[in-house]
Amino acid sequence: MLEETGLPYEAHLVTLDDTDVKSPEFLSLNPNDKIPAIIDPQGPDGGPLGLFESGAILIYLAEKTGKLIGTTASERAEIIEWLMWQMAGLGPMLGQLGFFHKFAGSEIEDPRPRERYIAEAKRLLGVLENRLEGRDWVCGAYSIADIAIAPWLNALDFYGAKEVVGWTGFPNVIAYLDRFLARPAVQAGMNIPPRP
Repeated sequence: MLEETGLPYEAHLVTLDDTDVKSPEFLSLNPNDKIPAIIDPQGPDGGPLGLFESGAILIYLAEKTGKLIGTTASERAEIIEWLMWQMAGLGPMLGQLGFFHKFAGSEIEDPRPRERYIAEAKRLLGVLENRLEGRDWVCGAYSIADIAIAPWLNALDFYGAKEVVGWTGFPNVIAYLDRFLARPAVQAGMNIPPRP
């Protein structure tokens, strides 16, 4: 989002290790001990503003810049609707799929949790597949909804879960992710900050 809007920023790598996310410094910014989190030194009231939760950050930056949140009240509502779809559905479900497919949850003998998240991931990908019929972007024009949604689709590679969700059966979603990953701002943002 920062690359897309052209806002100046200083990136800091915060790992998911407890020494980072449970440090007193990080918890003072995000009491939920998760990433992402930002500090805007030029907040709306003239002082610094700290924010956590990706959806809140995206809405804040879109409102601050007037970019990627539509130009009418109806467009804004639709974009926020799809942002919330990601926040409440796609992100949590694909995250759980990753846990039960790749990480510690994969060791659980009961197949029901893994099957549940595979089925829900497929359902949500179907919702997105239908939404993208005849559209390049979720809400017509590129927006914060796309910035929230597409990285979760890309995470299916990291989780090694594309095959189990039937990825090739979602051609609109595949083309959408390809368009997203081809954006220069996305390519730059995926490499900032440099990894150790």
